Amino acid sequence: MKDKKIVHVVGARPNFVKAAPVIHSIKNLMPKVTQVLVHTGQHYDKNLSDVFFTALDMPKPDVNLKIGSSKAQGKQVADVIVGIEKYLSSKNIDLVIVYGDVNSTLGAAIAAVKMGIPVAHIESGLRSFDRDMPEEINRMIVDKISSYHFVTEESGIENLLNEGYSKRSIYHVGNTMIDSLYKVLGSVPEPTRDYDYILATLHRPSNVDNEDGLQKILDICRSVDAKIVFPMHPRTKNNFGKFGLLDKLSSISNVEVIEPVGYFEFVSLMKNSMAVLTDSGGIQEETTALGVPCITLRKNTERPSTITEGTNMLVDSVDEVINRSEDIKSNRSKNYRKPHLWDGKAGERIAAVIRTILEKEK
Repeated sequence: MKDKKIVHVVGARPNFVKAAPVIHSIKNLMPKVTQVLVHTGQHYDKNLSDVFFTALDMPKPDVNLKIGSSKAQGKQVADVIVGIEKYLSSKNIDLVIVYGDVNSTLGAAIAAVKMGIPVAHIESGLRSFDRDMPEEINRMIVDKISSYHFVTEESGIENLLNEGYSKRSIYHVGNTMIDSLYKVLGSVPEPTRDYDYILATLHRPSNVDNEDGLQKILDICRSVDAKIVFPMHPRTKNNFGKFGLLDKLSSISNVEVIEPVGYFEFVSLMKNSMAVLTDSGGIQEETTALGVPCITLRKNTERPSTITEGTNMLVDSVDEVINRSEDIKSNRSKNYRKPHLWDGKAGERIAAVIRTILEKEK
């Protein structure tokens, strides 16, 4: 396997968490394969410290394209395409691996395919069937131009087959985000709060980019009979301020607004909460793996196994949130099980498939 080269492209903290087990497993299985980690710089995260990389057993990025986040979506994707194309043009690359559904995923996949380099998509096949979500468009396009589709759950296989993809390109491997979660559980900080609380994390445009959505969040906070710990995403904080609602949130006695926290601190908050209120995709998966009830403030999800098998519940109204939180407080939570192959070994399975792919390309 000498002289083979793989490029991993990441753009945000969740991408690093997903990539770490793949990089580690490829290194163990194929130590002579050169791996390059390219960070587009789509999201800057001050919490990507030495401790973060050490605990996940992954290298720091070899390249940072410094694309930035303060720009229109089309401009951001275009900048990623240009940056990745420039980097790849001077290298002899055998495979580009992209993760998830962010703009960096789309831009990197387009750049690689246009240069004749095969693309492997980790977290392929997820569908919310809601084209108002930018991530849904990214998923669909990236899957369309990828050669290899690595799937986290059964629904991904079904979606890809329904869309006409060949079974030979689809690999059900499990969830690398859960690999990383299990890896760091022993390293997360001890809980600092001696009371039951709901952890809130909300940032999607449908919830925080308009006054009605923010008012709904305020009504939820006022109505839920529990302490709410709210690490506030900058986007959410800016919009509360923009609509003049930040003081109203601060005046709600059961809400503790805190600054965004690092990966380990967030895992600790999540693990030790009575429930999580979120609109994130990955958190729906992590709470299912931890057995923590998850109340998702969305009309749909691209991760249905977290509902059919896991701890997740979709809600769309204040009353639904109140009812679900009361059920949780009264120990009336739903029964759950971990989805198939969410066992901490997804990275190993992916590495084994990639070895076969590279051997065929000799």
